[in-house]
Amino acid sequence: MIQLDVSNATGFLPEDWLTSRTERLEQARGWLENGSGAGGSFTGWVHLPRDYDKEEFARIRCVAKKIQSDSQALVVVGIGGSYLGARAVIELLKSPNYNLKKKDTPDIFFAGNGLSTDALLEIIDLVKDRDFSVNVISKSGTTTEPAVAFRIFKNLLEEKYGKEEARRRIYATTDAHKGALKGLADSEGYETFVVPDAVGGRYSVLTAVGLLPIAVAGIDLEKLMEGAAQAMEALSVPGMDNPAWQYAAARHALYTLGKRTEILVGYEPAFRFFAEWWKQLYGESEGKDGKGLFPASVEFTADLHSMGQYIQQGERLMFESVVRFAESLGSFTIPHDPDNVDGLNFLSGKPLSFVAEQAMRGTLLAHVDGGVPNLVIQAARRDEHTVGELIYFFEYSCGLSGYLLEVNPFDQPGVEAYKKNMYALLGKPGYEAQKAELEARLGH
Repeated sequence: MIQLDVSNATGFLPEDWLTSRTERLEQARGWLENGSGAGGSFTGWVHLPRDYDKEEFARIRCVAKKIQSDSQALVVVGIGGSYLGARAVIELLKSPNYNLKKKDTPDIFFAGNGLSTDALLEIIDLVKDRDFSVNVISKSGTTTEPAVAFRIFKNLLEEKYGKEEARRRIYATTDAHKGALKGLADSEGYETFVVPDAVGGRYSVLTAVGLLPIAVAGIDLEKLMEGAAQAMEALSVPGMDNPAWQYAAARHALYTLGKRTEILVGYEPAFRFFAEWWKQLYGESEGKDGKGLFPASVEFTADLHSMGQYIQQGERLMFESVVRFAESLGSFTIPHDPDNVDGLNFLSGKPLSFVAEQAMRGTLLAHVDGGVPNLVIQAARRDEHTVGELIYFFEYSCGLSGYLLEVNPFDQPGVEAYKKNMYALLGKPGYEAQKAELEARLGH
């Protein structure tokens, strides 16, 4: 089970950093478990590892096998929580170089998460001469970025295969009953999966939103869900030895002491998109009402040669949360150099993992000495079970953290501001007055 080591933060924390928050944590736990707090109608993820739809789960695995059998590539169209979770799990378990590796599963490309013409053209070029399928993920079907991308790839499929075969290669993950995408899927006859009403996008990785692309990549869904279920059982137990309580309390205590940025640290390049998923989870859940830690991330040791200087000696406004996997997936021994040109023969015969471990330990101590508290999240081997645990640990801790901060962890009203401005500037019907006002402000 995930464990939290707070020993390198206690020197910065008051003695009662946890005990003074246990009553509020117990209240927050009750709100999560019963769905009775702010945003409680979006806590369907809390018991999801136990109560997920087994019939849909079986369909996901069947469709994944079909895509594996008839497609060389899968284009996943979605933005935010509709793609970050899947990409995080695929890269963490299969490699950020997944598409370059020899394998018996399709390449997976992510589209609809931005508005770059060049990026979209590149994906089109990579799939147009190959057999491919599309998984479009959107609750409404009207969010601009994925809706534009889906139009393009739907047309590409229909031009390549004809309308009937294209229909069999499009999979829609959307609302169970309503919305533009649901209506289109029903009229066209696409195979559909459900974005649950009670699960917001950033908490949806263990629903069909994330599980279909993850299954297509050949990842064992049962083990992923087993890990999440184990975390669900462990983290539902109240008490000061609960790592989610510890993490939420330590974050909140450091925030009240003036730390305004939390840096998630990974030592594996494959962890990069898991950190991106984490940033959305915490940024969107806590950043409201003028409150919230700013979530950032770094990859060590690479970023020690770029961001390391600031972390060591810049403004003392941050703390680090280090995710440490106890075991590497393989081993590599550093060879001996007869000429010892680089002066590193003292490392000859040692495993590279030993060097990485000492680099992590040395960095942690240097940063603590420099005034940066460190929380260490201890995980086991980088496999499906552990990643399922890690996903649920961060989700549950996030819910607790939001309630400690006295915000609704499950809404995102600020996200709508840019959308309204964009719709107005694009000339969407109904936004005429706002369009004129914004253009006047922009000077044209």
